[in-house]
Amino acid sequence: MTFNRLGTITVRVIRKGLPVRSNRRLRWVTIPIAIALVAVLAGCTQVQLRGFLPGTDGITNHTDRVTGLWVTSWIVLLAVGLVTWGLIIWAAIAYRRRRGQTGLPVQLRYNLPIEIFYTIVPLILVVGFFAFTARDQNVIETKTKNPDVTISVYGKRWAWDFNYLKEGPDGKGVYSKGVQATEIDNGKNVDYSKLPVLYLPVGKSVEIDIHSRDVIHSFFVVDFLYKKDMIPGKTNYMFFTPLKTGTYQGKCAELCGEYHSLMLFQVKVVEQAEYDSYLQSLAAAGQTGTLGSEYNSNQNQPGNKAPTND
Repeated sequence: MTFNRLGTITVRVIRKGLPVRSNRRLRWVTIPIAIALVAVLAGCTQVQLRGFLPGTDGITNHTDRVTGLWVTSWIVLLAVGLVTWGLIIWAAIAYRRRRGQTGLPVQLRYNLPIEIFYTIVPLILVVGFFAFTARDQNVIETKTKNPDVTISVYGKRWAWDFNYLKEGPDGKGVYSKGVQATEIDNGKNVDYSKLPVLYLPVGKSVEIDIHSRDVIHSFFVVDFLYKKDMIPGKTNYMFFTPLKTGTYQGKCAELCGEYHSLMLFQVKVVEQAEYDSYLQSLAAAGQTGTLGSEYNSNQNQPGNKAPTND
């Protein structure tokens, strides 16, 4: 205790065995963690809450599940990152070389607890990611019994054919034949009015049978957050229920040749009345039956040959 010139008392408290610089270490460790927490909690937009994924909530019966898996995975990974970065910064500050120190610090070898820790924790993370991914994928891939709508999709260089099965006269189906996207504005844009369009009724269960006429493609509706490869000689399937009306953009997600970027289409989710009207318009235009595997151009598959005009 000391007296200064103004007569006030100054009390100095000395904590035995605790260096003053320990508070400085703690401060330097907590600053980056605090900054990260402020950035995260400063108010997220809806896009950020969805992990910057395209679309909105509830477009299909599967999109929220995909979003949940994606966002939760990033939260876990960011938490691991914060702990890792914090430990790195703390170690760099706490064990830095100080003035007057020479030589090497005490070296640690064969620290069994630490080695078990950094082996078990990553293993738990990997197993956890695998388990939750397998759970959600199993739900998404589960076959829908007796779907309301069955559509056969053929990918071809560089467009799409859509067959609406069990529709039209005598239930023989109706089809829509697509063409490659048309470039406009000197190749800066495409004419969306001429893209192939896949119509789907809102609130109805859908099965899509996916085929390729030539090379490997991939059927991808961006806002549906799911895609499926189209492999020559193999049929893949997608099962979902569209829940929101609207127009959604689709594309080929597998590099398939020179005009891959123009292999575009649109999906229109509409009310049942509009869907029925569209199918009737295809039948009225004479587009009845289906465009099946007889138009495949891949001659490497058994029994396939190039289509002719005969």
